[in-house]
Amino acid sequence: MRAHGTSDLLDVCHVGVVLRVLLGVQGLLALVLLLNTRDAQAWMQAVALDTVVTLPATLTWLLLACGLKSVLARSSPAGQAVFLCSLGAACALFSGELLVALMGADPAGLWRQLSLALAGAVGAGAVLAWLRLRARQQMSADALAKLVELQARIRPHFLLNTLNSAIALVQEDPKRAQRLLEDLSELYRAVIEDQGAVVSLAQEIELARRYLEIERVRFGERMRVSWVLDSEAGAARVPPLLLQPLVENAVRHGVEPNDDGGSVEIRTRCKGGEVEILVSNSVRAPRRFAGDGLTLDNVRRRLMLRHDVAARFELHPGKHRFSVRIMVPL
Repeated sequence: MRAHGTSDLLDVCHVGVVLRVLLGVQGLLALVLLLNTRDAQAWMQAVALDTVVTLPATLTWLLLACGLKSVLARSSPAGQAVFLCSLGAACALFSGELLVALMGADPAGLWRQLSLALAGAVGAGAVLAWLRLRARQQMSADALAKLVELQARIRPHFLLNTLNSAIALVQEDPKRAQRLLEDLSELYRAVIEDQGAVVSLAQEIELARRYLEIERVRFGERMRVSWVLDSEAGAARVPPLLLQPLVENAVRHGVEPNDDGGSVEIRTRCKGGEVEILVSNSVRAPRRFAGDGLTLDNVRRRLMLRHDVAARFELHPGKHRFSVRIMVPL
């Protein structure tokens, strides 16, 4: 599996990343000033004054890093570090000069300028280190997701049932048997092939359809599937293998344990600048399989790593239905 593109390692365009960086810089500033002021009033005055420098410098650095993300993706890690640290120094110096101009004070001396440049470079380096750590967590989560799904796809009963169904259909309905094997092949391909950091929701829906078509051969009329899809929602970008594990869970716990089967519903819709994804299943009989929660935890983790605070993941267990609700940016 290929590593994520460098553009994903420097993803500073998310609202959650911006907020964390701003809060981190301001928190560090407040802590440093706390050690160098004699009382609370002097500390608050110092924080207010220095925020005039740190806030514009940080925002400018974030905006430029976001805008230059595709350009930086073509640079080596060392080149990125040099450029971004130099950019941090330049932003700090610019904000320092802006403060001098606004207050009508004397120009900063050489020592002050060197201090600002060093602080900006070190701050940029710390943010870059955090972004790379965050990207490694994302890659680990994606690798785990592929492992979990690969294990799920090669579960003996699933593979055996699918192949037996195909064998039974060869004489009776060769075209349907061919489609069944094509769907199985597509599931394996999606798990093994590197699809990149994100895919469209439309691609995820197509993969879920193929999985359900395989299971329909096995369960027949016992499995009732409802699709309520918003065509505009298909453009949303999500981590790969996000929807299919949720649909598999819905079949495994909502259809398989019941002698008379059950229902699975998949809904998508646009709500303002967000897309809502809802996967729900009927609940009638006690579970035959004890869930370990690994699938849901993995989906939640990858979703948060990709979209941060811009995404939501909610579980809604009920007496008659169990639902998973996801909100992602459009």
